[in-house]
Amino acid sequence: MQFKHTKLSNGLTIIAELNENAYSASIGFFVRTGSRNESAEILGASHFLEHLVFKGSESLSAIDVNCRLDELGADGNAFTENEQTVFHITLLPEFIGDAIELFGDILRPAFREKDFKMEKQVILEEIRMYCDQPPFGADNIVRKNFFGNHPLANSVLGEESTTSKLSVEQLKSYHAARYSPDNIVVVGTGKIEFDYFCNCVKKVFGKWEISSSKSDIGDRHYRICGASGFHKLTKKSASQQYTMLLSDAPSGVDSDFFAALILTDIIGDSAGSRFYWEFIDNGIAETACMSIHEYSDNGFFGTALVSEPENAQKIINDVKKIFVTIIQEGITQDELERAKNKALTRIVIGSEGSDGRLFTIGGDWLMTGKYKTLKQESDLIRNITIEDIRNVLKKYPLDKSLIMTIGPTK
Repeated sequence: MQFKHTKLSNGLTIIAELNENAYSASIGFFVRTGSRNESAEILGASHFLEHLVFKGSESLSAIDVNCRLDELGADGNAFTENEQTVFHITLLPEFIGDAIELFGDILRPAFREKDFKMEKQVILEEIRMYCDQPPFGADNIVRKNFFGNHPLANSVLGEESTTSKLSVEQLKSYHAARYSPDNIVVVGTGKIEFDYFCNCVKKVFGKWEISSSKSDIGDRHYRICGASGFHKLTKKSASQQYTMLLSDAPSGVDSDFFAALILTDIIGDSAGSRFYWEFIDNGIAETACMSIHEYSDNGFFGTALVSEPENAQKIINDVKKIFVTIIQEGITQDELERAKNKALTRIVIGSEGSDGRLFTIGGDWLMTGKYKTLKQESDLIRNITIEDIRNVLKKYPLDKSLIMTIGPTK
C-alpha cells in the first residue's frame, strides 16, 4: 500500500492510502468539529448539522440524495463525535467521482425551514429515547461530572433544552464557521488512483472559500485532571444497576496511549480479562468491561458494569480491589502477550476492509496530522513491555476514579 497527500490552495487537505489489490474504495469527509466546539447556547449543533446534510442542498431534496446513493450502490452514512463529524461512503471505484460530487453538494445544505423543523423533532425524540433507555443518560452525566467546565463535557446529541431553542440562523452561522475548507480532510482508501481522486476533489471543493467567521469555540486544547467522587441516581423503573467508573488516561497523541490500550484489555476485555474471570464467568455481572477514550488533549479510562441491584455494591468494591492489586503488583508476562495478540488481531481484521482503514487513517490525521502504516501501528503494540504498563499505572492511577451508578437501589 502507498500513502499520498496534498493540500489545495484553500487549505483543504487530501490524503489517501492506495491499495491496488482492493476491489472497493472508501471516501471520508472528516470535518474538524464536534460537541467540544459548541458554546452553551448551541449544544448539539454539530449533530444537528450531520442530520441536515442528508436533507439535501439547494439543488437536491432528501429523496434525491437517497436516490443518488442508491444509484451508486453505495453504503453511505455519517457520525458525530466530540472532536469530529465524519461523512463516509464505500463503493465501487468507478463511482468515486460521482460520490465526491454528491457530497460536495450536500455538505452545503439548503437549511430549508421545513427540513429544519422536521429534523429538530427527530433529534428531540432521539435525545428523549437516549434518556429513557439504559443506562438512562448516565454516560452523559458522568462525563459532565468528570470533565467539569472543559468542552469535552458537552454531550454529542445535545440537550433537549438547547436543541428545542436552536434556530436556523444559529446553525447557518455554526456551519459557516466550522465547515471551512481548511477545517476539512478528504480521505480515500482502497482502490484509489490518486491523481484522479485529487482532480475530482479539486473540481468540487477547490472553489470553496475559507470562512471569514471561523470560530475558535472549543478549540482551546489543554489537559485537565478529571474529577473523582461518587454520584448516584435512583431510577425506579430500571431492573438492573448500571455503574460507570472514569479515571484519567493518556490522550490520543501521548506516547503512552498504546500501552494504556493494552492495559484495558488485560483488565476489562470481554473474554479472558481480570474482569471476565471475576464477574462474568461467575455470573455476578452481566457486563464488566473497560476501555480507553482518547482525544487530542485528554483521555479517560471507562469501566462499565451492569448487574442485579443487590450485587452492585460488592462489584464496585471488587473493581477497586482489582485496581489496587494491579497498581501494587503489576501484570504478568502471560497477560501482556495475550492482550497484545488480541489487539494485533483486532487491528489487522479491522484493516482488511477499505472502510476500516478509512476511519483509522482519517481519525489519526485529524488528531495528529500524521500517518501510520499498519506495520507501524502493529510494531507499537508488539514493542510494549511490562515496564510501559507500569509507567501508565504510575501516571494515571486507576484508584482515583469518578463513580456513577444509576438504577433502582436506594
